[in-house]
Amino acid sequence: MKTPVYLDHHATTPVDPRVLEAMLPFFTEKFGNASSRHHAFGWEAEHAVETARRQVAELIGASPQEIVFTSGATESNNLALKGAAARFAGRGGHIVTAVTEHKAVLDACHWLQQSGFEVTYLPVDRDGLIDLELLRRSIRPDTILVSIMHANNEIGVLQPLAEIGRIARERGVLFHTDAAQSVGKVPIHVEQAHIDLLSLSAHKIYGPKGVGALYVRRKNPRVEIAPQIHGGGHERGLRSGTLNVPGIVGLGKACELCRLEMSEEAERVGRLRDRLKQLLEQGLEDLHINGSMKSRLPNNLNVSFAHVLADSLLMALRDVAVSSGSACSSATQAPSHVLQALGLEPDLARSSIRFGLGRFTTEEEIEFAAARVIETVKRLRELSPLYQALKEGRDLKTSAH
Repeated sequence: MKTPVYLDHHATTPVDPRVLEAMLPFFTEKFGNASSRHHAFGWEAEHAVETARRQVAELIGASPQEIVFTSGATESNNLALKGAAARFAGRGGHIVTAVTEHKAVLDACHWLQQSGFEVTYLPVDRDGLIDLELLRRSIRPDTILVSIMHANNEIGVLQPLAEIGRIARERGVLFHTDAAQSVGKVPIHVEQAHIDLLSLSAHKIYGPKGVGALYVRRKNPRVEIAPQIHGGGHERGLRSGTLNVPGIVGLGKACELCRLEMSEEAERVGRLRDRLKQLLEQGLEDLHINGSMKSRLPNNLNVSFAHVLADSLLMALRDVAVSSGSACSSATQAPSHVLQALGLEPDLARSSIRFGLGRFTTEEEIEFAAARVIETVKRLRELSPLYQALKEGRDLKTSAH
């Protein structure tokens, strides 16, 4: 077993060797521009792009014509939100989203607010789930878009897409979902879930960085959004720019592999995740699992280790690659907006670690990582005067005065 053990698959994934193999020819001998329509080099590139478009579409139950290639989920989110806002500004200026969204959605919403749009940010319960009845009540006559992510990037909690889509459809508003973390890991069908716009990224599913896609519904209803990048009219005019053919080929192959192997992989990774949870709970006290375990990605575990700062734990864990659930902003050291939304105390939120398991994670790596985390948490707690005082039964609030 090689160290460090990589358990940060929500941040990015290694490129699957089968994906790399599919991409390599398009860097060298098959280097054509997919928009060059007058010779074989261009035709070959265009054919590869259209094959990838079909592979992406098949993974989410869409048609190939509904797939728009982008540079990744951040661009897809911006194109969906700003594109819908610009297209329907005359009809209304209200958007509904959730407080636990990825910054790519939240920052786009804040930008739209500065441009005169109104945004309602739905709270979540302690499990990280939105209240569907509150969503229904939040949709107004001037609401143009509901944007709710499928799987949270920190706590892995899965929102009920089909129910959200049904509410949006009943009220005649568009439904966008950021599915960067869930595509390829759990089944998604855009028709069954009434999804109008869906963002995804290659590097979360063992494809290359710098490429993604936006699903844009073409019928029942036909969805129109305003382009945000102009120049050349590529991708049906929705996203101009020379196509990243090797990246798109990689995204297509990654989607195909996910479609074929998803159920088996989810079962295996879920078993390893549950084993990690069991080992941590057996080895440590004062653990807190963040988010619903029932409605959750199979590869995610977000744990607060009380009385230990996540930053200290990460620094001490040199041979296990994980990330802090706190996503601290550099100057303020503010705890994660997601964990705060769940109602966690700031100290507990600052003690959170996100474990993201992946396609190549082994049982041996899980056993090793669990042992190292348990050992390190125990050592850091022994160094903490506050923890020792708690163990001795002293009232910290009283002793502080």
